[in-house]
Amino acid sequence: MTRVDDVSGMMETIGKAARAAAAELSSASAERKHAALIGAAHYIWADRARIMVANAEDLEYGREKGLGPAMMDRLMLDEDRIRGIVDSLRAVAEQSDPVGEVMAEWDMPSGLHIRRVRTPLGVIGVIYESRPNVTADAGALCLKAGNAVILRGGSESFHSSRAIHACLVKGLESAKLPVEAIQLVPTRDRAAVGKMLTMTRDIDVIVPRGGKGLVALVQAEARVPVFAHLEGICHVYADRDADLEKARRVVLNAKTRRPGICGAAECLLIDWQFYTKHGAVLVQDLLEAGVEVRTEGELLKVRGTIKAKPEDFGREFLDNIIAVKLVDGVDAAIEHIRAHGSQHTEAILTENDATAARFFQRLDSAILMRNASTQFADGGEFGMGAEIGIATGKLHARGPVGAEQLTSFKYLVEGDGTVRD
Repeated sequence: MTRVDDVSGMMETIGKAARAAAAELSSASAERKHAALIGAAHYIWADRARIMVANAEDLEYGREKGLGPAMMDRLMLDEDRIRGIVDSLRAVAEQSDPVGEVMAEWDMPSGLHIRRVRTPLGVIGVIYESRPNVTADAGALCLKAGNAVILRGGSESFHSSRAIHACLVKGLESAKLPVEAIQLVPTRDRAAVGKMLTMTRDIDVIVPRGGKGLVALVQAEARVPVFAHLEGICHVYADRDADLEKARRVVLNAKTRRPGICGAAECLLIDWQFYTKHGAVLVQDLLEAGVEVRTEGELLKVRGTIKAKPEDFGREFLDNIIAVKLVDGVDAAIEHIRAHGSQHTEAILTENDATAARFFQRLDSAILMRNASTQFADGGEFGMGAEIGIATGKLHARGPVGAEQLTSFKYLVEGDGTVRD
């Protein structure tokens, strides 16, 4: 890639290189893409010490910026998390190649034989914030689907992302694929984001992965199509027919496993009959785990809770904070979620099949769960190896966006001298 001084020129250069790489990738064999991903996994593990040194620089930068504990957790890499990145790359590598897959096939009375087959989107721009693993996940998924990708990581993860990206490039080189297939914007300058959003000739879709401010900016200013979710305001509803021990396990995990991810529970709804039967045990569990519980009415009698403000219901805390509310039955829970949710992920805790079915039928979030933690809202946990994000829109991609969701399709039509009457 030729370096240029101004950000706009630099991004145009990156865009043209990505477009050229996408043209080559569209016909690259599954074996070469597999080799590139396996190679990248090898190089990341071999270079893990260097990646952790780079991550230490980012952590220091994050501390200087005053990032909270949950955001610092999103940023941090250790050997176990690097092993997770390596495992994700290998999982994506081993998936079947979506490009060229026949989605449907039929014959027409006219004599035409028609196939609908998967094809790459082209060039994907990914704009993300503090999680350096997104560099590997996004690069891998885009490559698997035959797309070139332009990665613009957050300022907090700048050094970690560069170290990981260098390993992805080595993987491409080892497989004799164009190194411009996975490019990382080499600047923290925010002007690069603004430029990406207008690059309609060179970028086919933008995927923002970050907080509300980033995603809202992208949705407001992008001239390129966007796959996005605005927020992960995830709800857990403890129904009157919930199993107590299952509920206790799921609620704690949904909030506390990693409170800074988009699948973390931000609001707990408790049915009045569950509360009458079991008391405030779910709230007490959260308090004992160090979670700040913001609530109202009857639940304020629980020692240690804090009075909630109206805006706390419908807020993505991304921290050890949760809003809790008593509701009268599943329909009241559904009404609350419709009013305050972001159509990301909701879970119901119940042993009643009819109640669970009603919850599933009457809510339209991208992911609905029963008796399972919202922290499973993750492409890796859905068998996709990794994800590029959770899309909450209703066009093209929805829910975890894996390699298959990063393809479009085309029609291949064959005749035998066939003409139309």
